Amino acid sequence: MSQLQDNYGRRFHYLRLSVTDACNFKCTYCLPDGYQSQGDSQFLSLSEIELLVDAFSQLGTQKVRITGGEPSLRKDFIDIISIVANTPNIRTVATTTNGYRLEKNAQAWYGAGLRRINVSIDSLDPKMFYQITGENRFDQVMRGVDAALEAGFERVKINAVLLKGLNSQDLPRFLHWIKHMPVDLRFIELMETGLGREYFKAHHLAGTQVKQQLIRDGWQLDKADILDGPAQNFSHSDYQGRIGLIMPYEKNFCVSCNRLRVSAKGKLHLCLFTENGVNLKDLLQDKSQTPELMARLQQQLGYKTAAHSLHQGITGVTTHLASIGG
Repeated sequence: MSQLQDNYGRRFHYLRLSVTDACNFKCTYCLPDGYQSQGDSQFLSLSEIELLVDAFSQLGTQKVRITGGEPSLRKDFIDIISIVANTPNIRTVATTTNGYRLEKNAQAWYGAGLRRINVSIDSLDPKMFYQITGENRFDQVMRGVDAALEAGFERVKINAVLLKGLNSQDLPRFLHWIKHMPVDLRFIELMETGLGREYFKAHHLAGTQVKQQLIRDGWQLDKADILDGPAQNFSHSDYQGRIGLIMPYEKNFCVSCNRLRVSAKGKLHLCLFTENGVNLKDLLQDKSQTPELMARLQQQLGYKTAAHSLHQGITGVTTHLASIGG
């Protein structure tokens, strides 16, 4: 049982660990101008990652998702996977990637201990894919999905951010694709960030609209697992694939929160859309600091709020989703 519990009785079994905020794609909803280096990036080292994940595991964390930016941009990405996978009590090691290195590395990542993978594919139309991501790599990414399935990952998920006027007409195409593809398709409702208010107004599409359509078409809501995030997952007897909906603007979205985030620079974030983060790096220099690190993590849970304030247009300090791993 997790020892990380907030004042609302929520327990946190799941760590989203960013290892870089750099990304080589230019997705319109995240990094429309491309990645801009801050020049002073001191990303977590392998030893710091090892100490951090060990402390979380001792507090009951069972799942770690390695995120970015694009995490595979780190030359030591396989070493990071191995460190996390070999940490006692960590049951599930996952990552989220734009897929551009997946085709060549799926088997190696699996061999290092990665077991679940999310690939961002915002459209199955190559032209729309290019329009959204700024990269003409659709075929390459799709070959990566095939490579992940061949490598034996226990779960392959496809992430697509819902964008009104762009990919919102892609639902029939996606449904046709997963009829015979054993993947989980995740539609993520567009969230407003500090740099994207006008974009949000132009392209936000409520996930509840998709949910209502799925239910009308016979999709059934699945029972949630303890390690699942806030996604509502749906299955249909006629489809090999499943559909998940992440709807941060739906009522009570935060009630099931079970995840904490650590940025690539070593800051703990209790929510994607609130505070500036709490530095942990000073307690990641030696294993003797682990008890103090664990105490700081437990103490900080007392400051976690009941819910985000996105409904009020309050996005916190998050300028873009790549900055702390989405």
